[in-house]
Amino acid sequence: MNERVHGLAEQVKAALARLPGAEDDPAVVDAVWQGEGLGTLLWSLGLVELEPFDRTFDSEWLLATPTAHGTLRSKEEVEHALETARLWHWRARTELLRASEDVELPESWDSFEQLIAVAAMRGYERGLLPSPLRGDFAAFDRGFRELEPAQRSEVLSIAWERHRALEWLTGAGKSWESTPTPT
Repeated sequence: MNERVHGLAEQVKAALARLPGAEDDPAVVDAVWQGEGLGTLLWSLGLVELEPFDRTFDSEWLLATPTAHGTLRSKEEVEHALETARLWHWRARTELLRASEDVELPESWDSFEQLIAVAAMRGYERGLLPSPLRGDFAAFDRGFRELEPAQRSEVLSIAWERHRALEWLTGAGKSWESTPTPT
């Protein structure tokens, strides 16, 4: 775990050192997003609190967080966070699928809106999500379907990075890069 935390910290630090000026370099962008995985692993060690899924971790602050005294959170806490990340990742991916119009709903659902509303309410009832807004996941003080494309993309990136970190932490995948993120 400490090796992965230090590796992520080095990647984020190196990427931040290239800013401003390299905002269009995909490798820099990817490395900066690794801050979400770093923050999630630091959370798992009890060193920081998880940010909501519409707010990124402050990478500079994460890099300054001492890691020597971290203690792994309970299996139940990690699994709860994993379920939350899966739900947010699912919601963001569902919006992409819905927009592509290549996906048919199962017969038991009348619409994507109905499916999303049920998922939002069940997630809320299980303590995984904030209270739904107009039958949807709440982000940026409105329902997810009302977000601007850049906000949707931001939530997708946050959710994917955190989902990957938690799946990796629970033993999925042979390496960080090959960790699956099923939704």
